[in-house]
Amino acid sequence: MDDPVIAQRFPYVIEMAPGTYYWCRCGRSKTQPFCDGAHKGTGFTPLETKIDQPKRVAFCGCKRTGSPPFCDGTHSKL
Repeated sequence: MDDPVIAQRFPYVIEMAPGTYYWCRCGRSKTQPFCDGAHKGTGFTPLETKIDQPKRVAFCGCKRTGSPPFCDGTHSKL
């Protein structure tokens, strides 16, 4: 499998409501950090993520985090 596309070299910091979301792993989605189906044919699939309570979340933008879907600072080493 190819490496994912780097969507951006910093996290997407978003105030999230409770619910189920699908984080884009391929980096090709036009609705970053969430999946829009652009992964079709790539071997990537989105990561289902459940948010239990309202909170601010830092989703990984570089797609290389060690703790998907959340940013762990990996982007600073790219």
